[in-house]
Amino acid sequence: MRHLERGLGLGDASMLVIGSMIGSGIFLVSAESTRLVGSPGWLMMAWFLAGVMTITGALSCAELAALWPRAGGQYVFLREAYGPAVAFLFGWGLFLVIQTGTIAAVAVAFANFLGVLAPSVSGTNYLVEPVVFGRYAVSLSTQQLVAIAVILLLTFTNTRGLREGKLIQNSFTVAKTAALAALIVLGLVLGWRTGSAALSSHWWNPWANGWTPRGAQENIGIVGGLALAMLLGRAMVGPLFAQSAWNNVTFAGGEVRDPGRNLPRALLIGCAVVVGLYLLANLAYVAVLPLEGIRDAPGKRVATAMMQTLFGTTGAAAMAVAILVSTFGCNNGLILAGARVYYAMARDGLFFGRVGTLNARRVPAAALVAQGVWAALLTLPRTVTRDAAGAVQFGNVYTQLLEYIVSVDLVFYALMVGAVIIMRRRRPELPRPYRTFGYPLTPLVYIALATVLVVDLAVLAPQTSIPGYLLVLTGLPAYLLWRRRSASDAAGAPA
Repeated sequence: MRHLERGLGLGDASMLVIGSMIGSGIFLVSAESTRLVGSPGWLMMAWFLAGVMTITGALSCAELAALWPRAGGQYVFLREAYGPAVAFLFGWGLFLVIQTGTIAAVAVAFANFLGVLAPSVSGTNYLVEPVVFGRYAVSLSTQQLVAIAVILLLTFTNTRGLREGKLIQNSFTVAKTAALAALIVLGLVLGWRTGSAALSSHWWNPWANGWTPRGAQENIGIVGGLALAMLLGRAMVGPLFAQSAWNNVTFAGGEVRDPGRNLPRALLIGCAVVVGLYLLANLAYVAVLPLEGIRDAPGKRVATAMMQTLFGTTGAAAMAVAILVSTFGCNNGLILAGARVYYAMARDGLFFGRVGTLNARRVPAAALVAQGVWAALLTLPRTVTRDAAGAVQFGNVYTQLLEYIVSVDLVFYALMVGAVIIMRRRRPELPRPYRTFGYPLTPLVYIALATVLVVDLAVLAPQTSIPGYLLVLTGLPAYLLWRRRSASDAAGAPA
């Protein structure tokens, strides 16, 4: 019988954390966050609060990762703390929305930045014009086609074995971390010279910068400080997405050497590095670009706009190449790790049996293929709205994928963090190679912030957040069917 290979050391696991986190978000999402909050101070606050959630979540997750270092990671943690039904819903949500949606969003971002070098790759250059179904539409643009090609290529590469996936991951992580560090240094060293940068605008009074709540979200029904607070929550969607996927290393827990020691260290090293780099990168944007330059960056490509300001078209092209490297490497990590969850589910009899098998290279190839096909399909839909004149407008694929993902992801992250508290009370005797620093305050901070954001997004972004929840809930009948099938198979098995 084939088994997963424990071929990831501390460096490899840390690279998987960093590489899965640094993808497209840091180079794109500050545009939307700035539009929502209207000032550099609140932009930085959105990133800071997202960083607090990332660090407190990782500190909590590290205890569980050391306790159960198995393939599936978070799926295993939820199964042990809440039972198989909740764990299945997480895995189902991961397959339908969270992991595959993230893979799709990062692939769309790759295509977005390829458009800087090849303008024919565009979200409005349609091969198949949008086909409208009520408030939603399906289309195929050249941008979407490139995104699909990237997903399928990396899926195929990862079926060739862990060594190949690890090599791509480590190489691309080093390259993109160096590129992000260079962006920060150039922005902070050269950016202070311009007096027109966002740095000189009002930091904590967005109204003084011409911002209004209704301008940020037309249908908002509140005003004043409460409106700003709620829009700050929505502005955290992008930063949270940019800092998500730190849990992916736990999915590959069955392939990490000395996991009781290496998994917690990889989580803490990786998250600390990325949160610090992200805060500095946003400070660089603020130092170089005017507020409207961040908010209205072409194609939301804030990093490219910054380099364009500093070095002209050469700088923009160089940044686009660096981000292509970043998004390509990020998606490799997401694809590598996500398939291990569906593999674990199938091994529990809660997913298609073929998905629980390994190929001759000891990787879950069937799980990789299923994940890749669904992620490719998720690049196709978008929302449909009408402006004041009645003209049809199609939603931005990337931004909408973020809102589908983050809302659902937050619920399961909060449940995972809560599992630390539950297991401390239920099974205090279990050996814990690592214990959460700052317990119980650390998990409680994460749970409180996540709860506020879930409510906030349900109010401000129901068209994208609520369908995400409904997709997850379709797992309930699926779970009952698989449980019945597993029970039937067990009953029919020879004694």
